[in-house]
Amino acid sequence: MYRKIGAEQIFQYGQREIEYLKNKDEKLGTVIDKIGMIRREIIPDPFAALISSIVSQQISKKAAETVWNRLNELIGSITPKSVVRADLAEIKGCGMSERKAGYIKGIAEAAISGKVDFHTLSTLDDEEIIKKLSALRGVGVWTVEMLLIFSFCRSDVVSYNDLGIRRGMMNLYGLKELSKKDFEQYRRRYSPYGSIASLYLWELSSI
Repeated sequence: MYRKIGAEQIFQYGQREIEYLKNKDEKLGTVIDKIGMIRREIIPDPFAALISSIVSQQISKKAAETVWNRLNELIGSITPKSVVRADLAEIKGCGMSERKAGYIKGIAEAAISGKVDFHTLSTLDDEEIIKKLSALRGVGVWTVEMLLIFSFCRSDVVSYNDLGIRRGMMNLYGLKELSKKDFEQYRRRYSPYGSIASLYLWELSSI
């Protein structure tokens, strides 16, 4: 569920998903009409996508891009073998903490050992992927949920763990607070196209 535009690969959705969401939720439909189509870049390779997510944790987007570019310059293509070959100090020298560099090495070692087979992850359902990857050090449920959208292109992910999603939902419905029960009610309303709803909720989060 992605397409490539030039060198950029983006999450793909179309009129079918838009019409479904508009029919299910009038307020969301108004927002969709106002904003139009949203282009969000994806990383189809789940190993590289997960390493990118670790790099991006708790730093600004600009800082993450700088560190990511340095890491690519250091080891070339982001693969388990290239990461395992790199020295921990060299990875840290790209601009990250020793703990974060250790997480990256650990993920690569899990791939090499077969603890996680990144080539077959796409055959698993969402919950199985969350369970398997969140068992790795440095990888939380939120990180895997973002991977489900922006690497596996799964269509029905609305993350309660994402502050932006919750804030966007509150802004959309004029809520001062959002219980887990109410969140689940809205999430079920968007299903099976929750990921597309998430794109618009993120856009609403800063209003």
